[in-house]
Amino acid sequence: MPDFAMSMAASLTAADVEAIERATLTAVAPERVVALEGWLLPLDTGTVGRAHSAVPLHHDVHDPALIDAIAQRYHEAGLRPVFRLPDLPAFDAWWPALAARGFRREQPTLTQVGSLDGLLTLASHTEGVSLDARPDGAWMAMFLGEGLDPVDGASRSKALSRAEGTLFASLREDGETLACGAACYAQGWLSMHGLRTAARQRGRGLAGRLIRAMAQEAQRRGMDRAFLQVDGANAPALALYSRAGMTSAWSYAYWRVG
Repeated sequence: MPDFAMSMAASLTAADVEAIERATLTAVAPERVVALEGWLLPLDTGTVGRAHSAVPLHHDVHDPALIDAIAQRYHEAGLRPVFRLPDLPAFDAWWPALAARGFRREQPTLTQVGSLDGLLTLASHTEGVSLDARPDGAWMAMFLGEGLDPVDGASRSKALSRAEGTLFASLREDGETLACGAACYAQGWLSMHGLRTAARQRGRGLAGRLIRAMAQEAQRRGMDRAFLQVDGANAPALALYSRAGMTSAWSYAYWRVG
């Protein structure tokens, strides 16, 4: 399975990259998206990074002269420009060009891909899991998390309310929600977002049951591939996804004005 996943990552086409980026914005649902010369510019007043950062639709060479044109679009919308830039040779010239404009690289993140077959191996059943068109209060409380900044929480709630093609997974036992996550079905891919497990319940395989249910629904829709974005420092999540055969297709970071 890992070999298969590695070959999938290596064989991604330009069309796959574009589909993944478009599906990402379907899931995080910015207020508005505009296109500019091979880039998508999500325009959003909220706090979700992917919902307000410019991202390229392909990984061929892009002219760094686009930086100013993209930044201007954000300024015209009353927003600070942010770039979600892949860590790939095609963007080598962008690093010094962005740094010269006062941008700093932050928040390294991995884009991982894999097969639904691999995800299904994480659990043998989906007992207690439901996939719902709308999140209930318990789902939202777990997703937003204890101690989350209320402004960030309100922003994420708004984004979720706008998302299309998304189902909200809850794992309940005796009426209590113990794990949750969101699954978006768009552009031919399953993408998984915001997987959470109650601290006292970790180690029981609950996330695997959630993921299996998401993958089964994707299969029902005729899909066979999945992707996710994960913080490069999140060792427990990376270990879980590795067991499912997920592997990194590329990494990216946010470039923000310091």
